[in-house]
Amino acid sequence: MTIDLCPNCGSNTYTKSGIVNDRQRYKCKSCGYYFSVNKVGKKIDEYYVNKALQLYLEGLTYREIERILGISHVSIMNWVKKYNIKRPLNTNYHPTYKIMNANELSNYFQNAKNLSGAGVLVTELGDKFMLIKWERFRD
Repeated sequence: MTIDLCPNCGSNTYTKSGIVNDRQRYKCKSCGYYFSVNKVGKKIDEYYVNKALQLYLEGLTYREIERILGISHVSIMNWVKKYNIKRPLNTNYHPTYKIMNANELSNYFQNAKNLSGAGVLVTELGDKFMLIKWERFRD
């Protein structure tokens, strides 16, 4: 990976200044700041970030989203904080969800009793679909 600018002052004048932990170290000639080449991390596709935040807003927990999307619950918590996501509080209902393929989803909607009594949301999850249904808490 190449460095274009000093991360501290934005200057493009720097010199090599040794190696630390097998990474090249540099010193900025303008401000004297020492820095290394940034580690190349695993970037998660924006599709999964958006999907995780949608599921969070629908009322699923971080761990449930982790199991569904295969993304760390810590990453999801960080995105919720980063984008300042607040979910509405409604304690009368709780979401239940099912993961289905296209045929199962079609069969589900052909049954009239599945269409009454609660709101339903269907969202795509790769080659499958997630059906979220809100049900009243029973007293």
